[in-house]
Amino acid sequence: MNPKCDRCDRPAEVHEIDVKKGVQIHLCRECAIEAGFQLPDSPPVTKVLSDLASMQVQIATGSGQRASSCSSCGTTFGRFRKTGLLGCPQCYETFAKQLEPVIARSQNGAGTHVGRRPDRDADRADHQALRRSILDEIERAVASEQYERAAKLRDRLQSIAEGPAS
Repeated sequence: MNPKCDRCDRPAEVHEIDVKKGVQIHLCRECAIEAGFQLPDSPPVTKVLSDLASMQVQIATGSGQRASSCSSCGTTFGRFRKTGLLGCPQCYETFAKQLEPVIARSQNGAGTHVGRRPDRDADRADHQALRRSILDEIERAVASEQYERAAKLRDRLQSIAEGPAS
């Protein structure tokens, strides 16, 4: 039940609310690009999640086994398949095996979030990525018995110790 584009009759993919004017804007992909909106290359995560969940192997029904459900909120994987929404953070652990391929597909193969981040966290995230990179280099240097290089990398890691202020 998606609304139609305000400019043409195609289904709207971009839904914006102009708070100052109190107006909702619905645009199809083409009209949104013309209007200057930056669109992601991949479909919305909720659509990918629900599409992939519907492709998962059907949970056996009628065999005396009850479909697994989250112990915290009671959400079942079947409900997730229908809505594309999980009930609580515990659901991610409960359905981890079933969600792995779903998350990997929505993140273009990555096992962790690779989307955009708020500007206020960019410096901190870049600093953390640099620290992780140096730690990985140290591990490789030690594994290949390049102890002097590992010591230099350790010193570099200590010099950037706490990074940008929060």
